[in-house]
Amino acid sequence: MTTRILTGAALLILLLLAIYFSGWVFAILWIACVCLALYEMLRALKNAGHHILTWPTWSALLIAIPGFLLLTELGSMLLLVLLVALNLFIVTALIMFRKDSTLEDLCMSVLPLFAIVIPAMSLLGMTRIETIGLQRLFISLAFFIPVAGDSAAFFIGSKYGKTKLLEAVSPKKTVEGALAGLLGSILIAVLIYLIGSYFRLNMPIFLHFILLGFLGGIAGQIGDLFASFVKRHCKIKDYGHIFPGHGGMMDRIDSILFCGALVYLYQALLWV
Repeated sequence: MTTRILTGAALLILLLLAIYFSGWVFAILWIACVCLALYEMLRALKNAGHHILTWPTWSALLIAIPGFLLLTELGSMLLLVLLVALNLFIVTALIMFRKDSTLEDLCMSVLPLFAIVIPAMSLLGMTRIETIGLQRLFISLAFFIPVAGDSAAFFIGSKYGKTKLLEAVSPKKTVEGALAGLLGSILIAVLIYLIGSYFRLNMPIFLHFILLGFLGGIAGQIGDLFASFVKRHCKIKDYGHIFPGHGGMMDRIDSILFCGALVYLYQALLWV
């Protein structure tokens, strides 16, 4: 537990620095995280015996990164649709014409595109928000809603959890922990609203933060369960071991990817 807390504290400091500088500093750090998480998932799927194609997913990521950093909102979304269509076409064609082709290999080849690449671009898209204050605010929501939820679920669930949430996927998660996590996500969203109000940012109304905390908390927990689902399929405990007590990069950003996509869609379609 001590190792886990110390590692978490170090990661928190790094996250706060990345959010404070935002822009290109945040983008570079986030790209490094995403590349490592993608490598970890692809490795896990390969080690599980799947003969997957990896280069189409890596190519889509390398093309999408400058697109989401430099293009307009509409332009980057159109690029993403094009990349998804091309990726599906290429992977389907190449795997179907294999001598030993299987539908499972096809599905596992495109899984990382939808599980990592597409939601990861959401965080990059938020670096285009014009005012630095709003940029920090939305990125903070994308990260801290799932992080606070995960922390509350872990500590409350470990002490008071009795009812299993989804034992077949994640045996240690409980309903009590999930509810505590949801409350933690809402409370951190409220705290971010109060901080934004203190700095007089032109923000969404208070009710929107409650809603984002609630829906983002759900999205984060689903992302966490999904990552556990893949790990259970691959028969591994963690995606990696680079963070003592926390596992690999994918173990740290699984919930952030899902919540980040939700926050990005909100700011892109309803606010900014």
